[in-house]
Amino acid sequence: MSVSRSSNHDRILALAERLIWWKPPTDTLAYEDRLLAQVMTFGTWEDIMEARRFWSEARFREALQRAPSGVFDPRSWSYWHVVLDLLPVPPLPQRKLPEN
Repeated sequence: MSVSRSSNHDRILALAERLIWWKPPTDTLAYEDRLLAQVMTFGTWEDIMEARRFWSEARFREALQRAPSGVFDPRSWSYWHVVLDLLPVPPLPQRKLPEN
């Protein structure tokens, strides 16, 4: 992410802190796909609009296509595939358990 140390950077840090509260926001920024997945699943309308100021629609598509398992619920998964014109909607990402 090429965001300078500015009010924009502070706004992104605030978004990261609200949506991934269990990690320091600076750590969260190292995993943009996860942050964008959280925005798409748990973000308010304001969070989504804020994120769309900083990341392009193409970047949202990339994050959705590389979504980590366990973040999206079926409704958000379907909604964002329709909104971002990524049809047909694939199955939700699944966690892979190691075989013993």
